[in-house]
Amino acid sequence: MFAKILIANRGEIACRVIRTARRLGVRTVAVYSDADTKALHVEMADEAVHIGASPVGESYLRGDKIVAAALATGAEAIHPGYGFLSENPDFVDQVVAAGLTFIGPSAASIRAMGLKDAAKRLMEKAGVPVVPGYHGEAQEIVLLASKAREIGYPVLIKARAGGGGKGMRRVDHPDDFSEALSGARREAKAAFGDDRVLVEKYVDKPRHIEVQVFGDNFGDAVHLYERDCSAQRRHQKVIEEAPAPDMTPALRKAMTEAAVKAAKAISYSGAGTIEFIVDASQGLKADRFWFMEMNTRLQVEHPVTEMVTGTDLVEWQLRVAAGEKLPKTQSEITLSGHAFEARIYAEDAAKGFLPATGTLHHLRFPDKAPEGASMRIETGVRAGDTISPFYDPMIAKLVVHAKDRQAALDALGIALSQTEIAGSTVNTAFLAALAADADFSAGDVDTGLIGRHQEALTAIAPPGGETIAAAALAASGAGASPPSDDPWSSLAGYAHFHAAPRRTRLRYGEDDILARVSVRPDGRFEVALDAPYDSVNSHDLRATPRLARWPGHVIVFEGAVSYSFLVPDPLARTDEAAAASGSLRAPMPGLVKLVRAAKGEAVTKGQPLLILEAMKMEHTIAASHDGVIAEIATEGAQVTDGTVLVRFVVEAA
Repeated sequence: MFAKILIANRGEIACRVIRTARRLGVRTVAVYSDADTKALHVEMADEAVHIGASPVGESYLRGDKIVAAALATGAEAIHPGYGFLSENPDFVDQVVAAGLTFIGPSAASIRAMGLKDAAKRLMEKAGVPVVPGYHGEAQEIVLLASKAREIGYPVLIKARAGGGGKGMRRVDHPDDFSEALSGARREAKAAFGDDRVLVEKYVDKPRHIEVQVFGDNFGDAVHLYERDCSAQRRHQKVIEEAPAPDMTPALRKAMTEAAVKAAKAISYSGAGTIEFIVDASQGLKADRFWFMEMNTRLQVEHPVTEMVTGTDLVEWQLRVAAGEKLPKTQSEITLSGHAFEARIYAEDAAKGFLPATGTLHHLRFPDKAPEGASMRIETGVRAGDTISPFYDPMIAKLVVHAKDRQAALDALGIALSQTEIAGSTVNTAFLAALAADADFSAGDVDTGLIGRHQEALTAIAPPGGETIAAAALAASGAGASPPSDDPWSSLAGYAHFHAAPRRTRLRYGEDDILARVSVRPDGRFEVALDAPYDSVNSHDLRATPRLARWPGHVIVFEGAVSYSFLVPDPLARTDEAAAASGSLRAPMPGLVKLVRAAKGEAVTKGQPLLILEAMKMEHTIAASHDGVIAEIATEGAQVTDGTVLVRFVVEAA
């Protein structure tokens, strides 16, 4: 076993690797950028090395700096985590050339599976079924469009490099092919530095089922059963589970055998995942699955496999990379129970899952697992940390395991309802709604489920009078612990003949709310709200709702939903005239990738005006109303959250 390893990653996966390494007595070296100077993974590691500025191109993608850090600290091996350089064969070559061990597959194996088109040709030769489509080298638009017609619409344009749903577009009609291809190429180029694509048949009711495989350096390979990752938004996974619901013995046998065959075809060593697309339109059948791609690394969702097989895949990675044989034979790997993983992101589900940023002023996960279940919280952040625009906005992975699927699903819902996060918009309410969705609960899930149910899954009921009254009570400071033992300081509110109410203003969304908080003779507080809310709400502090506070904000938690109220500073001068009129602002920090309109142009409501790239994904900014453009951002501009992108001509009154 290694004495010391360097982890070429950040966030929750770096913390995850450190925990296993620590258990095995292996010392760890963390690397960090400017933005991660005080990050949790830096604190947890035995040593830490600064490798550059916050942008990934200046830090976590600098293989030369990472290798130099490993050599300088005496590390024997490098664990890549996932993302960043984990599937970069040139980086593997750098590591090996420096006399270090790469904790993962060989560069040759990564290259064999790194490009989807070449990988599919290889799998065809190995006898693994592949999706019908065009996987050739020629990239002329005329050829690609003609191949799409041959395959038959709908088709899926996919970046040949990378993954994570980037550079992917569904096309339903030939007229839309050209624009979809342009968008896929731009996104692929930005994410992977390669704008080449492949075109495949779009499966009408597709399920994304993948098989965890593991190989060693002695020619052996095993599978650790399957995971279902069909619950996706924007082609990115949201909730994963193991095993797959309604999996038949025949399909499991065919799929796992194909996965092991694929791993052995490239002499694979380490953790890998063979991803399949399954046509579930007529149920799960052994002849209706096809190879999509192989991820030559540890997957984000690996904890669900660990939960149902009782393994530690990071430990397996370390042992195999250190020259040991596979810890278990195929017959020793068994399934037990059911597990779910929910990815908690800083994102606004109601606004098309736009990534969000912010400081995590309040972060609290369940203290213990729901009854009858076990639970893991995989995170790389703490309260007070910032979700920055530089990296993936995932806050944590909530993983539960129970005796069967329904028990695990119940536990997931309970755990999500007990999770409290404030300071950034998060998707916990969406995750809880998805877990409770009738189709998802029944296991009737495919990759289009979220899209079909998106409006219902992302809808949040407005706060009721009780919720607003609780926020007003917290904002007023009534009932707060006295600052000293002075009896006069402990008075909640005093007037000679009657209790003087405290006037409190709140803002929820676009609504301004006025509340008056009074102390009753019995010690409880009475909160009177202006219409249209309930006129009077009485609150006993012994039953205070779950909430979080920091200057200018009060958050009230109700189950998995969080209601955020602004508390205006009564001494602050407001200047409504200074507010920009008739403008569109950036919903998140990003890069203006493409401008589709010009100054002086008349545009109509809904017309695409520009494309904003944030976190390697493209977001279309459309006109909010008919009008004439007075100013518009320039291509290549880097903008922050709230930057004015488009200003319209304001007509004189």
